[in-house]
Amino acid sequence: MKRANWTLAGTLLLLLTGGCGWPAPAASPSAPNPATGPETAAPTPTLTQPPSLPAHSPSPSPSPSSAPSPSRTSTDQDQITTRVRSMTLEEKVGQMILAGVEGTEVDANAKKMIAQDHVGGIILFKDNMSGGLRQSVLLLNGLKAANAGNPAPLFLSVDQEGGRVSRLPKEFEPMPANAVVGRTGDTRLAERMGALIARQLRLLGFNVDFAPVMDVNSNPENPVIGERSFGATPALVAKMGTAEMKGIREGGVIPVIKHFPGHGDTSVDSHVDLPVVRKTSAQLADLEWIPFRKAIASGADAVMAAHILFPIIDPDAPASFSKVIIGDQLRGKLGFEGVVITDDLTMGAIVKNYGIAEAAVKSVEAGSDILLAAHGYDTEHKIREAVLDAVRSGRIPVSRIDESVIRILKLKQRYALSDRAVPVPKLSDLPNAEIRRWRQEVDAASGKQAPF
Repeated sequence: MKRANWTLAGTLLLLLTGGCGWPAPAASPSAPNPATGPETAAPTPTLTQPPSLPAHSPSPSPSPSSAPSPSRTSTDQDQITTRVRSMTLEEKVGQMILAGVEGTEVDANAKKMIAQDHVGGIILFKDNMSGGLRQSVLLLNGLKAANAGNPAPLFLSVDQEGGRVSRLPKEFEPMPANAVVGRTGDTRLAERMGALIARQLRLLGFNVDFAPVMDVNSNPENPVIGERSFGATPALVAKMGTAEMKGIREGGVIPVIKHFPGHGDTSVDSHVDLPVVRKTSAQLADLEWIPFRKAIASGADAVMAAHILFPIIDPDAPASFSKVIIGDQLRGKLGFEGVVITDDLTMGAIVKNYGIAEAAVKSVEAGSDILLAAHGYDTEHKIREAVLDAVRSGRIPVSRIDESVIRILKLKQRYALSDRAVPVPKLSDLPNAEIRRWRQEVDAASGKQAPF
């Protein structure tokens, strides 16, 4: 489906539904060129209702003013179902892939992933934004421009947690680790943290953040979570993580809670190899699930599944492609109806123990909606072809693909995503001064100087 169809659908639904509680992206008479981008501040948000389906054109989009509404009407569902039926299989499978790109500009491989493989989203890392504020905005605008012929806007995602997991350009004031904020026990400070991160991301053009971390730091030998967690008790992590999630989503960025069913009790870094946790479902329910359960009850939109093997629960598959953990537990017992995203399939936990292509297919069979392939065009293309082959052979029914694409399009609609370019902000537009004031409050509330 072409860009014009997406825009038309959004226009037809403008008066049919309520929705996201922030302004519809309005066309600008002086839209910036995605390749150059004027150095002007982002538009001031206003309290208006957006269309139920976002516009899909390269002009500036305003910042959000409040949280999206999770409510949907039967008309919404019908429109999305009709849209999915009109998409090719290749477009549908593309929507289920979120891929990484190389370098600081939109290269030939990035263009192929978007224009030919129809990937539904992109993830950026610190190296992608090493050229600073202007370069980062132009890269994101260029990715949006490359998506012009596809049926839906891109997810533009990043891991922005704070502390050592910080990806943003040097012009942005750094955020402390979650553990620093967790020591305050103040949910208002956690919510403001989420809101400030969302403001940073929106200025660059991002619409997805792989945060907050909902893992409980229950194992002192854990090499990968540590200060990324809000704390060592599930009650603290639940209240602080859910507050941060609220701040991110009310700032107009999609929060992805992670790493289900919990990465806090591992002694192996899943980036390096496959962690094994010998816990029962009852044990997980008493600790690891508690923050996720609270976040889901509070309207979580997306969950990242971890590459961790729980052999007592499912000896044959890690959580990221376990039918028991994703299907029976996350969707069944916890009642999650949103988008499930795998952790990066190029991590050591997968590449050292499973074939990436087969892992991707099994993850779709288990109920995952989005396959994250953060590194390498060849990897993204291999995953795409494996899923397409599985559908064409009858191993995966088309109806299973449609389920995921419907969830994905509903999420993009809920947040009124758009491929409109954003202007390059001035330094004075960055919330750096506000972040410094907030940090002072965090320091005072935690009782000591925070380790930034």
